[in-house]
Amino acid sequence: MLPKNNITIIFSTENGMAALDSPVKLKIIEFIHGQPRSFENIVNECCKAKSTISVHLKDLVMQNIILEQKDPSDKRKKYYSLNSQFIAYSQTPMQNCYNRIIDRLMDTVDSGNSEMEFYRTLCHTIRYGLEAYGMNPKPVFKKIGNDIGQKMGKFFVAGSIEELLAELAGFWQLHGLGEIEIRNPDPLTLIVHDCFDCSDMPDVGRTLCALDEGIFEGIFEASLKLPVTAKEVECYGTGHNHCKFDIRILD
Repeated sequence: MLPKNNITIIFSTENGMAALDSPVKLKIIEFIHGQPRSFENIVNECCKAKSTISVHLKDLVMQNIILEQKDPSDKRKKYYSLNSQFIAYSQTPMQNCYNRIIDRLMDTVDSGNSEMEFYRTLCHTIRYGLEAYGMNPKPVFKKIGNDIGQKMGKFFVAGSIEELLAELAGFWQLHGLGEIEIRNPDPLTLIVHDCFDCSDMPDVGRTLCALDEGIFEGIFEASLKLPVTAKEVECYGTGHNHCKFDIRILD
């Protein structure tokens, strides 16, 4: 769930954003992600004194990052669950890449390129501008992508995976998002050529298309009621000439 060796993790709560940099607090959140955990379980997992864990849990509850609940069968027992969304984390600023994108944006203005090219580069400038100032927004981009996919999926009429893939390829091409190629059936592998989101990006050493990951997941779930995970494993941002997504059906 959480990236390793990063300084600050940012969460979205009902009260707004909250930032954490405590290794103990982050370990607690990692542990309770996916299912509620008892106070005793958390103490054993973190290998810290009960008093220390109690203070950290109290802080997290106060920030509305986690939720505290009592066991209905034993009021002395407390369980803790995640009550927030992981949205971003700090990283080394990508200033050089950002400067190149701004220069490209100015080129589109100077050369009188199409409005589509201008808006495409403008979107890239905003997206990578966040990273230029040390914030990696991949988690929230994936969440936003899933929200979009859930809405989009209702307009797809496919009754099978094969039909949905054909619809996806047509939709991507129609809207200038790229050319989708279905590579393998198991695990399902999608290759996207000329990706709208990153085809003009240099090799930055990591994948960049979290928004597409979320959109794919949302469309599969909304259209076919099929929960899947979509993970980009190759990208223009990793020096490839395409984006590659592994789509796995969840049990």
